[in-house]
Amino acid sequence: MTTRRLPSLFLLLAAALVFDVATAFAPTGTTIAAKDLRRHLYIDPENRSSPLEPSKSPKTKSGNGRENEKAKDTGAHPGFVQGLTDKAETCTSCIPENVSAKTKKRLERLLSPRPHPVFLLEKSTKIAEDSLGGVMSMLLPDKLTSPTSTADASDKAKEKKKLVILGSGWGCAAMVQDRDLTEKFDVTIISPRNHFVYTPMLASSAVGTVEPRSISEPIRAISRNKATYLEASALSFDQEFKKISCEGMVCDEECIMNDFDVQYDTLVAAVGAQTNTFGIKGVAEHCEFLKEIEHARVIRKKLLNCFERANFPNLSDEERRKLLTFAIIGAGPTGIEFASELADFVEQDVPKYWPHLLSFVSIKLIDANPTVLQPFDKDLQDAAIEALQHRFTTPVIKDGQVDGQSQRSFVELILNQRVNEVTEDTITLSNGREISYSVATWAGGIGSLPITLDIINGLGDQQKDCQGIAKGKIVVDPYLRAIGAHDSSVFAIGDCACVKTSCLPSNAQVASQEGEYLAHLLASSDLEPSFEGDSLLPPSLSRRSLADAVASLATGDWEYAYPFQFLDLGILAYTGKSSALAQVKAAPAENAKMKLRGNIGFAVWRSVYMAKSPSMRNRMLLAFDWAKAKLFGRDITLID
Repeated sequence: MTTRRLPSLFLLLAAALVFDVATAFAPTGTTIAAKDLRRHLYIDPENRSSPLEPSKSPKTKSGNGRENEKAKDTGAHPGFVQGLTDKAETCTSCIPENVSAKTKKRLERLLSPRPHPVFLLEKSTKIAEDSLGGVMSMLLPDKLTSPTSTADASDKAKEKKKLVILGSGWGCAAMVQDRDLTEKFDVTIISPRNHFVYTPMLASSAVGTVEPRSISEPIRAISRNKATYLEASALSFDQEFKKISCEGMVCDEECIMNDFDVQYDTLVAAVGAQTNTFGIKGVAEHCEFLKEIEHARVIRKKLLNCFERANFPNLSDEERRKLLTFAIIGAGPTGIEFASELADFVEQDVPKYWPHLLSFVSIKLIDANPTVLQPFDKDLQDAAIEALQHRFTTPVIKDGQVDGQSQRSFVELILNQRVNEVTEDTITLSNGREISYSVATWAGGIGSLPITLDIINGLGDQQKDCQGIAKGKIVVDPYLRAIGAHDSSVFAIGDCACVKTSCLPSNAQVASQEGEYLAHLLASSDLEPSFEGDSLLPPSLSRRSLADAVASLATGDWEYAYPFQFLDLGILAYTGKSSALAQVKAAPAENAKMKLRGNIGFAVWRSVYMAKSPSMRNRMLLAFDWAKAKLFGRDITLID
């Protein structure tokens, strides 16, 4: 973690601590009011549980809180904040049965969630420590910290164990920024993508609000060139011989293939997930996805080409209307944000360049659920629909019937309708309606990558027995150790992992926190598994930081490491025209939930996305892109 996190996260944690203390001493049912910001900021006074809270989820829901994965966009969203609540119960299933009563009691306390005020103090202390360490490393010359001779450097390199990280996403980026980790291990990153992608801004990039290079950063730069990077795809996993089989492919005028194996002492699977089409006919062949830079570039080019083709003088009105109909399947955060960005483009830029085509533009937002933005509370879901209707005078269609005013609009919300089939130019819904389109974007969910399934198979029956809750993810214990790994040498984080008690949401926030935690755990422990009988015990820390000491106050254990605990910082979604929704959970109590909308929500949305950008270069480029789009409009130049 670098100094850039201090201003944003430290202040947020401090505010959350204040709310936590206030609500702890407030009488039951008391609501904390912010009268000056009543229109934009308020605390939820109702004592209702989150629809995605793991401890209260119905049994019919899958492990990550989704009722119907075909209908929801939960994991596909690139936004940084989209989450569930903190883990609320002790991981009793993680406590071995064949240990002594004394050890069992010790583990019960250790694996219990740390009290929220202590947890916030622990996180704040960690941020301060990492920030101070980053400042000191910049001030001290390299020669003061480097080996005194080439021979010493060589010996030190030979002593390092090999840490292999699969993937170059949020989890990997968080890990390789830990200076202690890269000093202790010989780190190798394996990924077919040599850069980190700031996924929350892909929707903006797809319409030209920001440029692709503004939301990407070389993984070598993030790791400060302290890790070896191999541009390759991981194909298979061999636990017995501790190796990963890879296929490297570098393409210029022609592609050069190279197969090789990489040995590891410790393996971290952080490969993320791929878009899941749920077997719906025609989705993979005819829909565009929105998970990579290349996806955004393709969508942007296709959108502009549609307007250029519709501008041909010999086309009929019906042909123009079809060319300028854009379908977005999935009304979760990804779908809503992309629809909002596309609508901004239509309202702000199309009148300048193609004013005569504006009346032919249509955006169809389709979802099988009765509402939008499933991770949000109902009042914010309603606010999102209201914002869309107010801005676009949008008719909402439920079960094939128009609900509300039926006016001419270029955005149409089609809810409670599943997609049955997608062809080259039509989308067939469950009610039989056929929608003609020119560009369709799928934002419907995520699924496991082949290497994730191979790792699951390679970990054996113990891992496979847990797949009832994981559904294609690698099941890990509270220390992110993969279940079934013989010597605790395999870890998993991010979208490809599921904690044994309950799967956390598939988003950047979780992956980033897991990466930070795991980097600290690996750098601070000796990694030698300890047992009582044949039962695996928690890892022991070989050195402790001040943040570790704070955590030990809650766990009461100064030997074992504290388990991973997720801090839900909130949920954000852009709703268009400089407005956004923010649902910030300041504390576990239901009456300590802050909700923002409109311009204030938009300010928070941009501030958080700016602060979480991977480098100062990215933040400067983002600020420049936003200013450029505001002053001069989006760039419509077609350049490959």
